[in-house]
Amino acid sequence: MKHLTKYINNLMAWALGGIWVFPLLYACWAAFHSSVDATSFDLTSDLTLENFAIAWDQAPFLSYMFNTVVITTLILGVQLVICTLAGYALARLEFWGRGLVFALILMQLMIVPEILIVENYQTVASMDILDTYLAVGLPYFASAFGIFLLRQTFMTVPQELENVALVEGCSRLQIIWKVFVPVARPTYLAFSLVSISYHWNNFLWPMVATNTENSRPLTVGMAIFGAPESGVDWSVISAGTLISVGLLLILFLIFQKQFMQSFMSAGIK
Repeated sequence: MKHLTKYINNLMAWALGGIWVFPLLYACWAAFHSSVDATSFDLTSDLTLENFAIAWDQAPFLSYMFNTVVITTLILGVQLVICTLAGYALARLEFWGRGLVFALILMQLMIVPEILIVENYQTVASMDILDTYLAVGLPYFASAFGIFLLRQTFMTVPQELENVALVEGCSRLQIIWKVFVPVARPTYLAFSLVSISYHWNNFLWPMVATNTENSRPLTVGMAIFGAPESGVDWSVISAGTLISVGLLLILFLIFQKQFMQSFMSAGIK
């Protein structure tokens, strides 16, 4: 019975994995074949790179990719600073209402970001920063998930290490940088990977906050590129999709070992 259960679990895992990876496999097939061969699945059909050339000429993918890199880097950089300071304060500093503040941060994890789109739009519009990198990144600068992870990690640091640093004359910022940040490196890496993958693929808020190619990320650009008004050619659309996700996919394949190790380390702490 035990072996049968294990066999069924493995079979279900492979089935779910196949369902998950099928769209990517189809995109890879269609991107390298003509529109006629994209749905025939003829293994003897000719391969072509023409779809990538057409997709590259039809949309400013280089500009979209640059905007996406800038936006994800901006968000991650600000998140790391804010989450580090907030996590340290909640883990190490005694102040009135600390438990309440932490509870409010945890409540933020239960709120779907899309619920706040109207309020966020009104805020960035009042600040006159629509269609900028700042408008796209501003609602995500204070990450409740990042604060929670770093707070939990910082609480595992022995108090003796902090006391020694205080005796040596280190300021609070120096203590954070020299004592807490090195200990939390696996947590930083795990959170960074989650943040980059989420904001690289984020669509709804960037679509609302951007109007032109000056700040439009890949996801919004791909939605416009693949719109029915632009003509539906699945081979060209698949080529554009691979152009969009290619960099992130390559990075994941290269660093997948570090990706899994960082999550395991962060989970253990």
